[in-house]
Amino acid sequence: MQRRRFLQLSALAGLASVAGGMPRLSLAAPDLSGVTLNVATYKGAAPTFFPEAGIETPPYKVKYAEFTGGNLSFEALVSGTLDISPMSEIPPIFGIKNHAPVKLIAVLTGDVNNQAFLVPKGSTVQSVAELKGKRIGYIRSTSSHYFLLKALKEQGLGFDDIIPLALTPQDGFAALQHGALDAWVSFGYFIQLAELRAEARVLKTGQGYLSGNYVIAANQASIADPLKHAAITDYILREYRAWQWIASHPEEWASKSAKILGMPREVFLAQYRAQSGPRILQPVDDAAVKSQQDVADLFFEAGVLPQALDVSGLWDRSFRWS
Repeated sequence: MQRRRFLQLSALAGLASVAGGMPRLSLAAPDLSGVTLNVATYKGAAPTFFPEAGIETPPYKVKYAEFTGGNLSFEALVSGTLDISPMSEIPPIFGIKNHAPVKLIAVLTGDVNNQAFLVPKGSTVQSVAELKGKRIGYIRSTSSHYFLLKALKEQGLGFDDIIPLALTPQDGFAALQHGALDAWVSFGYFIQLAELRAEARVLKTGQGYLSGNYVIAANQASIADPLKHAAITDYILREYRAWQWIASHPEEWASKSAKILGMPREVFLAQYRAQSGPRILQPVDDAAVKSQQDVADLFFEAGVLPQALDVSGLWDRSFRWS
């Protein structure tokens, strides 16, 4: 089956499955030329590699907005200035109490080794238990926040047993370099950058602690629009193809990422080698909902959330990815 025809049929499958009693459309390919998708991205994300991966220009317009975190792109989804955005499981949880008009439409499982506890050069700490009473940096309301809480809980500890310091990734990196932290819980290429530039040591990765689920969130109004629903399906499949290309072309990916982000190529090659597994696009299922519920429950138990939350209403199962 030709690539373009496959994408058209995938988009039609999405159209036919929209929930809420929406009538099924005919098998004629929908005209998406009048659709504009507003998509969240970040430096070095999948769209950067569309040319290398041979991703064709879609039959609709795409406008990108660059964000530094899922919490910021979530706010843009709420306001309606975005149609779709990738993020961790965490930001949508904080939108429940405000009845945010956002749904989670897919799961992109991925690396859990890109979340880690780092200790500075010369540290003698060998376990999380030894961090009691120590200064630990983390990124609030992110997967690093959850990872820290879960690893502490395993040792019978909580935030009252440490000196927690909520920092941006950039500030956390600087604090680790200058000896202001006893440990730093961070993610992404900051791990390899800290190893390379600050001679930091990975104490523990997210293996066994994190699900590896990264969600794709969409504005509810965009989901309800049949043509946007089809365009969203098509677009996400294009991004997934780019991630698949990246997985099989690490050298090319690392070289271009180094230029874009102004960092040594070795940082990205090290990140690639450290991966726990490839990205896999999956539909919404009960396991994905339970994974996010576990996160919400731990945040409530730790006092991060003021009340227990049911996350099941966040999810939309009207998209098909196979």
